[in-house]
Amino acid sequence: MNTKIRFALVGAVNTAVDVVILFVLAVGFGVVPFLANVVSTSAALVTSYMLNKKAVFRDADAKRAKQFAAFVAVTLVGIWGIQGGVIWGVGAAARELFGAEGAAVLLAAKAIATVFTLTWNYLWYSRVIFAKRNDAQ
Repeated sequence: MNTKIRFALVGAVNTAVDVVILFVLAVGFGVVPFLANVVSTSAALVTSYMLNKKAVFRDADAKRAKQFAAFVAVTLVGIWGIQGGVIWGVGAAARELFGAEGAAVLLAAKAIATVFTLTWNYLWYSRVIFAKRNDAQ
């Protein structure tokens, strides 16, 4: 199985962790969506690092503190910067243009944001973070 397929499968797991926690917090407990997204994406970040390192890019080097720091930096830009901004923007646009709010808007915003973030992450992970182990791009 090539790297892109493994990345997509791991991405599906990470996204499930992220979306479940996001909806439990935002819809179930009424946490502000931006804050709920910070918590949910943080949980997904830890899952993502472990699965990308071992299953996607098959990087066995356990002594790479710089690699983990770079992974966290790239991922945080994606999940808190890009994704947070898209969720906020789509939510604001839905309210302004259609008067729409709620779980459906949050789900649509999260889906759009996820596409942007997955693209960002794959480009950085495959070309920089796990570049040594990524033989089959």
